[in-house]
Amino acid sequence: MIRQLASCMALSTLLFASGGIPLLGGDGEVITKAVCVVRPTKGNRCRGRVLFEEVEGGRVKVTARLRGLTPNQKHAIHIHQYGDTRDLSGKSAGGHFNPENKPHGLPPAANRHAGDLGNVQADADGKAHYTIVVDNFSIAGKDAIIGRAIVVHAKEDDGGQPTGNAGARIGFGVIGIANPQL
Repeated sequence: MIRQLASCMALSTLLFASGGIPLLGGDGEVITKAVCVVRPTKGNRCRGRVLFEEVEGGRVKVTARLRGLTPNQKHAIHIHQYGDTRDLSGKSAGGHFNPENKPHGLPPAANRHAGDLGNVQADADGKAHYTIVVDNFSIAGKDAIIGRAIVVHAKEDDGGQPTGNAGARIGFGVIGIANPQL
């Protein structure tokens, strides 16, 4: 009992020092993986999945596999503020996730919205595979992305203010806790 209390106190100290309170999974473990199943917005064909995994140094590896994109074109991919998919145009997901109130920008710039993930490049079949490692959000701790949304846009993010001139939202989904067994 005393050992459990000491562990809880140490965890509390760590959490307050890090500025966030991580979510715990059903097994009591800190969540280190998340997933977003991307579905098309009304009138579009964008589908796929985006995986998030904590890696060394408190960074997050983001891996996207998408299809139904415009062949041979770049498409912006962002984390948006709300995991609300009620509006089939994707507008209910709100704007870019920006907990630090930074200007819009493209990776690798450090001074950018936490949700600014850059662009995916579609191949001739409209498929894209994209990987990036970031350090400006967490899965379930400080500046957590669980419950927020991924949005894929019709156009390339050109880095312009305030949101990159990326056009319509062609695919979106809610970021949720990933099954650790998959």
